[in-house]
Amino acid sequence: MKFRLGTPRRLLVVAPHPDDETIGAHTMMTRLRRRGVRIHVIVVTDGAASHPSSPSWPRQRLVAERRRESRRALRQMGVAADAVTFLDLPDGRLHTRAGAARRGLAQLVVNRGSTLVVSPSPHDDHPDHRTVAACMDALPRHGLRKLTYPVWPAGQKVAGARALYLTGQERLAKRCAIRRYRTQTGQITDDPAGFAMTVGQIAAFAGPRELFVERRR
Repeated sequence: MKFRLGTPRRLLVVAPHPDDETIGAHTMMTRLRRRGVRIHVIVVTDGAASHPSSPSWPRQRLVAERRRESRRALRQMGVAADAVTFLDLPDGRLHTRAGAARRGLAQLVVNRGSTLVVSPSPHDDHPDHRTVAACMDALPRHGLRKLTYPVWPAGQKVAGARALYLTGQERLAKRCAIRRYRTQTGQITDDPAGFAMTVGQIAAFAGPRELFVERRR
């Protein structure tokens, strides 16, 4: 089903990790920013768990770089650094700080007139994503329009989703944006257990559609 964006006054994108905002809603943010919509991004975790055993990328360096990656990618979409909030909660163990996540989100997810909120799917394979989704569901609606986006597994079919169809140029821009998260796309090579998106996953994330499901609760 095709998805019509409309023109809300404000778009709020909630990302469990630094990069999920681009994977889930790159084209939505780009199009709405061009229409003059104010955009705010909340990144919930610090992103430190992707390469826990890298000697050249200790935690502090990795967290700082992952912040820079998000800011660089968002700047290309016209989203300024002061419109990005990092809650710095523990990556991979967010369930242990669910209360802090819920309180942090409650302070930021407010309706300031025609606000569209986009956050991760409650059915995502990653536990941090499911924790963020549960926190979002616990927040009062207050007239907010809430949508969710899928991430893991990459390229999944989502029942009941509406599709935002990308042009060829938008797909290329999104693929380039995802590759700007270099710590997540192969730059770090000295952690055998470290995470890196595969070529297939990047292709799926930059596919012909961004999918969104309306949340009624």
